[in-house]
Amino acid sequence: MTLKQTIEAFELLDSAHVTGQTVADYLIDRGLSVMVSQVSGSKGSTDVLVIQVPGSAGKTAGGSAPTLGIIGKLGGIGARPEVVGLVSDADGAITAVACALKLADMQANGDQLEGDVVITTHICPHAPIIPHEPVPFMDSPVDNATLIQHLNRPEMDAILSVDTTRGNLVLNQRGFAITPTVKEGYILKISPDLVHIMMNVLGRPAAVLPITTQDITPYGNGIYHINSIMQPAISTDAPVVGVALTAAVAVPGSASGASQPVDVEQAARFCVEVSKGFGRGRCLFYDKDEFERLQTLYGSMRHLQTQGAESK
Repeated sequence: MTLKQTIEAFELLDSAHVTGQTVADYLIDRGLSVMVSQVSGSKGSTDVLVIQVPGSAGKTAGGSAPTLGIIGKLGGIGARPEVVGLVSDADGAITAVACALKLADMQANGDQLEGDVVITTHICPHAPIIPHEPVPFMDSPVDNATLIQHLNRPEMDAILSVDTTRGNLVLNQRGFAITPTVKEGYILKISPDLVHIMMNVLGRPAAVLPITTQDITPYGNGIYHINSIMQPAISTDAPVVGVALTAAVAVPGSASGASQPVDVEQAARFCVEVSKGFGRGRCLFYDKDEFERLQTLYGSMRHLQTQGAESK
């Protein structure tokens, strides 16, 4: 259960004065290693957090267990001064921080994972709002490509990208959903291992967020994206799966009072359960042989990770 840690994360981030260092200090007090860096853009700045949770057989211990990356993807946790308080878009950061707190508490209680877990997100309580259909989006003070450079880490062997995905008309139920696996421009089949973990966590059938080729291309190409949930896939060879916080109606990312603590807790618990299995080699994001067969038959799709022909 991660409800306690989820509530802690909500309370920690629900402040006009919160900074990356505020969150880092809180996590360091729980025994974690955290790096903070301020990244500036044309619309302001944000604080990027890189949180290390070492595993007993992970790379940081000289072992070979794979490293899971958990990325809390968002524009900002707040839209002040236009909106007071946490906004719906904050759920990616809240989930990431809740996961870090839970894994830290597990270690303190003697339950260390085998593989390392690297958790990244950014803290910005004063992000701008931009128009989008069917509801407005939260923007980021820093452009997407720059943010991804800081959030993606080379040691991540697979990535869960957690993002609020309430502002759409294609998946209308409360809770969270996962996406198919994306790797090097290919949208692959949905991971059976992740589906089984999701069903165990929810106690009901899994929900899948439909994504398109458009959604896995970089922002800034003038093409519609459902949101930024798959943007970590543009600059990594690692398999990426989106973990989408959803709603039964289209809710703007800039709406306050829209986050559902129980839904966020379930998403965080899912990420923690994936962490347990992935480090032990018992949770596969994709079928390696099948992916190699796809590449043999149809070639590379890496061009979908770029801005396309117009940028050449």
